[in-house]
Amino acid sequence: MSAPPALPPQHTWRPLLELALAEDLGPGDLTTPLVVEADRTGRAVIESRQSLVVCGLDIAAAVFHAIDPDLGFEARSRDGARARAGQPLAVVTGRMRAILAGERTALNFLARLCGVSTWTRRFVELVEGTGARIVDTRKTLPGWRALDKYATAVGGAVNHRTGLYDGILLKDTHIALAGGVEFAVKTALATAPPGLRIQVEVETEDQAVAAVEAGADFLLLDNREPEELGRIARRVAGRALLEASGGVVLENLRAVAETGVQRIAVGALTHSAPGADVALEIWGGEAAPGGAAA
Repeated sequence: MSAPPALPPQHTWRPLLELALAEDLGPGDLTTPLVVEADRTGRAVIESRQSLVVCGLDIAAAVFHAIDPDLGFEARSRDGARARAGQPLAVVTGRMRAILAGERTALNFLARLCGVSTWTRRFVELVEGTGARIVDTRKTLPGWRALDKYATAVGGAVNHRTGLYDGILLKDTHIALAGGVEFAVKTALATAPPGLRIQVEVETEDQAVAAVEAGADFLLLDNREPEELGRIARRVAGRALLEASGGVVLENLRAVAETGVQRIAVGALTHSAPGADVALEIWGGEAAPGGAAA
C-alpha cells in the first residue's frame, strides 16, 4: 500500500474544527458532569461499523487534543488503509469528560472523510486497467474544500485545482462571453500567467477540434456520450489531454474510461458521498472490540 497524501496545512482546516466544536459544545456539556466524576479516567475505542477506507485520523486526534491536550490518541490504522466492520481505528485515553465532549465532533469528521475516501475508491477501482484517472472537482462542502480534496486523494483520485486562484479553466460561460472558443483560447494563451496550463471546456466534437487547432492541449469534454468521447479521442489523439465530465456514474464509468480519455472528473466524489459508519465505545476490558490487544 502506497503512502497516503500529506495532510493539508493546519490553517486550511483548523478553523472548521474549532467551529464544529463550538457549535456542539456551546458553553459546555450539560449531561456528562451529572454522572461522570471530574477525575474519572479511562479508554475509548473508535471503530468502523462497515468496510471502509480510513481517512481523517489526524483530524480526529486534533479534535480530542483541542479539548484536552493531555488526552492520548493511538491510531490503530492509517489513512488510505482498508478497515473491516468492527475493526478498531484508534484508542483514546484520559479524562472521560473530555473524551465524551469530543466524541461527536471527532466522529462527524471521520464519517465524512472516510465516506468520501471509500466512495472515491469505488470509482478508482472501476477504471483500473484503462489508463484513465479519476479527478475530483470544486463541488465540495463549503469550508471543507481542503479536507474533501484530501479525502478524494486518500481514495486514489487526482486533485483538480483547489479554487479559482490556482488553475485556469475556460468554461462555457467564459467562451460565450469571449465570443467563441478560438478567440477565448488564443487570448488566454497570450495573457495567462506563466507556468499555468489552460484547460478548455468544450461541448461538441467541432468545438474540441477548434480548441486544439487554436493551441489548446488540455480539454474538458462536458456531458458527452461515450461514443462521441471516443470519436474526439481518436480525432485529437496525441495533441491534447482529455478529461470527461458530466453525468458520470458508477454504471457508465467503465464505458467512459474505455473511450481513450485520460481523466474523468466526478463531482459525485464529494457532493454525493455517503457518510461512513464509525462509532466510539468505552473500553472496559483487556481487549478492544475487534480483538485488538490492550
